[in-house]
Amino acid sequence: MKLNLLVIRTQNPEALKCQYELLGMTFEHHKHDKGPYHYTSEIDGIVFEIYPFTKSMTEADGTLRLGLEVSNLKHTIDAIRNSNWIIRSDAQKMPWRITAIVQDLDGRKIELKHKEE
Repeated sequence: MKLNLLVIRTQNPEALKCQYELLGMTFEHHKHDKGPYHYTSEIDGIVFEIYPFTKSMTEADGTLRLGLEVSNLKHTIDAIRNSNWIIRSDAQKMPWRITAIVQDLDGRKIELKHKEE
């Protein structure tokens, strides 16, 4: 089994797309048939999509935790330091890798790991 799709929903897809672009993602804006416009990015064979809320949603799932590998963690943290990302834990050496924890606009915690070459 391999994960190939991850969809997150937000009240403000444009703002969230801009936020994730600061981590190095690039997005396309499109829609499928009668579905809503959304943003999509492909990362190593995994499709990451940002969709607007459904009509019944009033808040995002802030309990979802994501893990992303970045090529230069220090550069990534420096790039987001003065943005709308919340840095919960600056880069620190952990037993498994150098890691930082950041939080997006909807309260999701993102574990950023330095990519080992």
